[in-house]
Amino acid sequence: MSASMVAWTTLVSVLALALGSAVDDRKPNTVFVAILIRNKAHTLPYFFSALESLDYPKDRMHLWIRSDHNIDNSTQILNKWLKTSGTVYHSVNVKIDNDSTKYDDESGPAHWPHSRFEHIVQLRESALRTARDSWVDYIWFLDCDAFIINKFTLRHLIKKKYPVVAPMLKSDGLYSNFWCGMTDNYYYKRTSDYAPIVEWKTKGCYQVPMIHSSVLIDLRFQITNYLTFNHSLLPNYKGPVDDIIIFAMSANFSGIPLYICNDEIYGFITIPLEKDSSLEMDISQLTNIKLEITVDNEPLQISSNLSDLDLPSVPIDNMGLDNIFVINLARRTERRNRMHYCLNELGLNATFIEATDGRALTETDLEFMGVRLMPGYKDPYYKRPITKGEIGCFMSHYRIWAKTTYEGLDEVLVLEDDARFEPYFRFKLQMVLNELRRLKVSWDLVYIGRKSLNDNNESWLENSKLLVRPGYSYWTLGYLLSGRGAKKLLNSNPLKKLLPVDEFLPIMFNQHPQTEWLEQFDERNLIALSASPLLIYPIRYTSDDGYVSDTEDSVTVQVPNDEPAAQQKEIKEDL
Repeated sequence: MSASMVAWTTLVSVLALALGSAVDDRKPNTVFVAILIRNKAHTLPYFFSALESLDYPKDRMHLWIRSDHNIDNSTQILNKWLKTSGTVYHSVNVKIDNDSTKYDDESGPAHWPHSRFEHIVQLRESALRTARDSWVDYIWFLDCDAFIINKFTLRHLIKKKYPVVAPMLKSDGLYSNFWCGMTDNYYYKRTSDYAPIVEWKTKGCYQVPMIHSSVLIDLRFQITNYLTFNHSLLPNYKGPVDDIIIFAMSANFSGIPLYICNDEIYGFITIPLEKDSSLEMDISQLTNIKLEITVDNEPLQISSNLSDLDLPSVPIDNMGLDNIFVINLARRTERRNRMHYCLNELGLNATFIEATDGRALTETDLEFMGVRLMPGYKDPYYKRPITKGEIGCFMSHYRIWAKTTYEGLDEVLVLEDDARFEPYFRFKLQMVLNELRRLKVSWDLVYIGRKSLNDNNESWLENSKLLVRPGYSYWTLGYLLSGRGAKKLLNSNPLKKLLPVDEFLPIMFNQHPQTEWLEQFDERNLIALSASPLLIYPIRYTSDDGYVSDTEDSVTVQVPNDEPAAQQKEIKEDL
């Protein structure tokens, strides 16, 4: 390099420093990632794929991995990933114990006896000590049932400049990787601050007494030298031998704040198993969280390096039903793709029915279908006429009722494409089906997702713990339908006095508060039940960000109060 070029480069560097330029050509911080693996063959492909997707230089990351006491294929998956992806990291320190399969005093893989806690404490303390001796900037304790879906997570956490910080990880319930309160004997205490943080009703970074499962420690802070997992190093500690509690109290005794951050969607975590649970239950937990992730994010992916793994496949069936119908608008491809994914994960074989698009309905379409709107109809809440979207929604369900009748089907499940499945959905649906058959009760329609508008008018079905007799209800998000029920709905000739489908159904089981609407239909003998608790809910509610409704957010159609001819004229003018 010439003398003039050297001088110019030096001048630019000096000016950048003097002006506080945003240009920073320093190497990123070094990060020591500590991972413990036991019986996680089902989560590892997703965990490792998420890890390698992080937007952080791999050559600035050191992996410290320990795996033991496995009875599944965890070590095989670990070794495969290390051969294909582990080579890109700065270094990897891995130890695998293939000889041990269980602790002497454990009753099963989900049991945490004292010996297991002691072992985990020793491993975490060893990782912490090794990171300090390696002079790295950060250590990141990362559990392999935590799925970091935000690829900028590590960069975001480092920018917080906290001594100890964790990204909030969401589960399929209220469980997360932090506590907002701790009892006098060091155990979990639910506080009023907890739910708003977990549900993202308040956003930011919050000081809390406990964080775990994904914890980043800035080892450059001198005060972090007092952090430990070794209870013998805490003279005032009288709590249990539990790695996360010991660590939290070492921070508390040393005056080190622990922060949880939910300013971004960082990732998800499965709910811990109960003591007597099997590994199969943990696989079900994984299914739960995979479905929960799809509500606002793309599904968990498996990287190409692990795509050829022989992972267990989910058998696909109809759960003894004659068909499972999913209503989906052709232009809502993102909903269709999500439902395909969810149903495959649940092992459900479904038939997708292209919804009638109300936005595209014309006068000719309505005349061809023989549709006449109920005279005088006004939405009970918004006091507006029926919308074209509501007409399209009704016709979509009507076509399924007709298909069920025409094909002679006995029992079907009808789902709309914005269903959010409750944890263990398949198991819970099977319980409902078993209850119906055990009680040998006659039924035409069973809600599995609805909005109850009159709880006081509902009662439990005799001898049932899962079924109630519903009152006035909204939503057609999901319901079981019998062949007899489909015929009853069709025989009421609803196209001649059409109103929104979730108003029509309560009329048919005689639970609608509008007497004048009830009187439009002579036969109101639909035998309706509802699962309790419900099995599905909407992806979003009207008050949620990103809420979209193809039924409500569409053009209204004026409904006259006089003769059908005038009614047809009004429809023609509006359409």
